[in-house]
Amino acid sequence: MTDLYPPIEPDARGMLDVGEGQLVYWESCGNPAGRPALVLHGGPGSGCTPRQRRLFDPDRYRVVLFDQRGCGRSSPHASEPGADLSTNTTWHLVADIERMREHLGVDRWLVLGGSWGSDLALAYAERYPDRVTELVLWGASPGRREDLDRLFRGGLEPFFPQQWEQLIEALPPNDRGGDPVDAVHRLLFDPDPEVRRSAATAWCMWESVTPDWPPTPGLDERYEDPRFALAFSRLVTHYVRHDLWLEDGALLRGAGALAGIPGVIVNGRFDLQSPLGGAWALHRAWPAADLVIVEDAGHGYTHHGITAELVRATDRFAGP
Repeated sequence: MTDLYPPIEPDARGMLDVGEGQLVYWESCGNPAGRPALVLHGGPGSGCTPRQRRLFDPDRYRVVLFDQRGCGRSSPHASEPGADLSTNTTWHLVADIERMREHLGVDRWLVLGGSWGSDLALAYAERYPDRVTELVLWGASPGRREDLDRLFRGGLEPFFPQQWEQLIEALPPNDRGGDPVDAVHRLLFDPDPEVRRSAATAWCMWESVTPDWPPTPGLDERYEDPRFALAFSRLVTHYVRHDLWLEDGALLRGAGALAGIPGVIVNGRFDLQSPLGGAWALHRAWPAADLVIVEDAGHGYTHHGITAELVRATDRFAGP
């Protein structure tokens, strides 16, 4: 088994008009006659990456990737001064996926998603189960309120008190006893560009603490791009302050719709962003999925063990 397939370039790409002034970037690679597969990136706001193309056998899959609204090469970008996120919700993205499927002439496809992308994959599959052949998820989060609060409202403070204090101290004094997500989100839209930049840096410093096991210090290199950092911070706080537009526990309660869909859930034992208990609850609600635990991994899918299990899963579903 290979850890990753060799690098590959897209054979087609474009900008899909999904309405409401939104243009969504998409690309496809691999075998145009192969089994269709869709990749849903995390964040929200991370954008698709060349590495994600390499999770699939290019001889057997037609792999589609896209940048969700407001990020990557999609337009308008969430970093713009007057960015309007009112039409950027979970259910807008679910509708975008369906438009993409129809635009590309795909009948049914495997859907792979990680972190936030696992929530989006579940929301899509539960609404359109007849359009999904298999689900492959990593860092799986079932979209529960407790998971959002743990990560973004101080639940991990006992493990990272210094880093959490740095985030809180970046807020105006009057905001330090309230909801940090609301406070940071407001600062990210402040008229002063320096206030926006400082808020984005503070948020991304906290985001950098928890993906890897063992944790690594400092700012993750992807946040060194100020445009990326601002868009990412705006989108994450936008989604979290609205509880992902999901009723608490709705994805677990709706998992009965997945009964006919085989799947694989890959989770690191030491995943701090999407703790293993969430993946276990999803596995219990969706017995057709296999749960694979990578013992020495955290949240990041670049960990060799998680990568290997994702490739193992896509190979399994590739067919003869």
